[in-house]
Amino acid sequence: MRPLVRPAAFAALLLSAAAFLTACGTTVSLDEPIESRTWQLVSIRSQPMPLDPDPQRGAHLQFDGTRVNGSGGCNRISGSYQRTGHALRLGQLAATRMACLDGGRSIIETDFLAALQATTQYSLAGGNRLTLLDGGGRTLAVLESR
Repeated sequence: MRPLVRPAAFAALLLSAAAFLTACGTTVSLDEPIESRTWQLVSIRSQPMPLDPDPQRGAHLQFDGTRVNGSGGCNRISGSYQRTGHALRLGQLAATRMACLDGGRSIIETDFLAALQATTQYSLAGGNRLTLLDGGGRTLAVLESR
């Protein structure tokens, strides 16, 4: 019985496929890092947020290694996170318990913390726009690095 494909032709086909797949891998990256930047909250539940002139006072996050730190706008927050590709899971977050005299800021903080706990994935656009998504792909919050 004769083989359908000659060994030399088969080897050439395999090499061509490997070269093609390798070339694709260098131009497309599913791993978009979010670490080593400060991310400022710009919208939550599709509602734009006022930007605080002092970035450390407004709601923001910093991812570093396996830890996340930041502020909900009133209280400091910290916790752990896991990121694999576009999957993002934040562990239980700890927060200080300072009184938030600004009622609007308190509501934003509550919504922000709820969004962080519901996050299962993310997308990064333009390298500076981080969108936190739930399991259904719905936008929970949008942050920007500045």
